[in-house]
Amino acid sequence: MPNAIMTIHPYRYHDQWVFDDSAVGLDKEPFVAGADEIIDVMVEDLPDAASGFNMLFSAVPFPGHQFAFERRHEEAGGWWYEHEATHRQGWLCPALFKYFDDAPKQLFVQVK
Repeated sequence: MPNAIMTIHPYRYHDQWVFDDSAVGLDKEPFVAGADEIIDVMVEDLPDAASGFNMLFSAVPFPGHQFAFERRHEEAGGWWYEHEATHRQGWLCPALFKYFDDAPKQLFVQVK
């Protein structure tokens, strides 16, 4: 059974948010198409976030989550999600399916 809460460690590389996860075969996987801009907002209060930070995420709410996203529509093998509070949208590429069998209806996120 997979973990309910997963963690990645995004960081800036060549002016782009990326993350590595050798457990699922990802190296410098970029956040694009609005997801990068959402991360900018999520980490604006984190000191030195560009050097790396922990991002916890889950398809179910968990204590301490700071952000909630709603699944919107599929495109190019990935899914668009909308940040409920700001209505910003970002696309999550097919790497989403390295963590979930199906695109979750909601995503809950904490950054630290």
